Amino acid sequence: MLITVASFVIVVAGMRAAQPIIVPFLLSAFIAVIFTAPLFWLDRKGVPKVIAVLIVLMGIMVIGLIMIVLVGTSLQDFSDELPAYQAQLQQETTKIIAWLGNKGINISDQELLKHVNPGSAMKLFAGTLDSFRKVLTNAFLIVLTVIFILLEVSGFPDKLRVALGDTESSFGSFSKITNGIKRYMAIKTLTSLATGIFVGIWLAILGVDYPVLWGLVAFLLNYVPNIGSIIAAIPAVLLSFIQIDMFHALFAALGYVIVNIVIGSVIEPRVMGRGMGLSTLVVFLSLVFWGWVLGPVGMLLSVPLTMILKIALEHNEDTRWIAVLLG
Repeated sequence: MLITVASFVIVVAGMRAAQPIIVPFLLSAFIAVIFTAPLFWLDRKGVPKVIAVLIVLMGIMVIGLIMIVLVGTSLQDFSDELPAYQAQLQQETTKIIAWLGNKGINISDQELLKHVNPGSAMKLFAGTLDSFRKVLTNAFLIVLTVIFILLEVSGFPDKLRVALGDTESSFGSFSKITNGIKRYMAIKTLTSLATGIFVGIWLAILGVDYPVLWGLVAFLLNYVPNIGSIIAAIPAVLLSFIQIDMFHALFAALGYVIVNIVIGSVIEPRVMGRGMGLSTLVVFLSLVFWGWVLGPVGMLLSVPLTMILKIALEHNEDTRWIAVLLG
């Protein structure tokens, strides 16, 4: 037991030390897994492998350029306006405390702002987005890794058959795991895309600044069920409060609640199956753990990484009980 724990600590320490190398590779693998579905679709249509990879790669680059053009400017503008937003939010918080004081609820605004400062949440969020943007500066390395992964993925089953010999049971188990991972990632990506589009349109209707940015944030954080939607909602709701009024902030929060209930609690379990979920405690712990080990990108990939581990554990009789505890 001590050897196992010590080995785990050494591996985690090594991953944290190798973060600059591991993060771009994991991000590349994450992107590649998402785009294997259109790659295999083109392959079934008889498109040569190299041309299919080029088509998929062009799609990735177009989507990336659109995100950079639409979101990059919004993120920069939001970062520039952040001090003004923080000051305004502090003023609004002081007004609310004064209103509560008139109602007989006496709260020291200095003490409250010392321990609970909403402006700090916006600053933390902006810092997280900026850290994620810095990771994307390795775009060339990420795209290059995605190309090689996509080139290898179609021929990997044949390599595995040769490596494993005639052990069809081992290959069948591996195929089930990879199919489960691809299915999970495909469904999660589509539901996350629907979440991001709904949030962006809803905030644009309400007149909140940077709706495209908040739509992208909702899309990315939807990979973290339950908790991700709450984290994504905080800056958008606070911005609608200081930019417009409390009424619009409540409507913005209502939009996040509706999309989380409809997509996260109704559509996803119905499409994926109840067994594909994770415990809320496991989601939170994985968010903290992978965020600590790999930074902001680790937080984004925390649930997909844990979900891949769960799918792998489910297909082994000796480890299925661990998968049950994670669910």
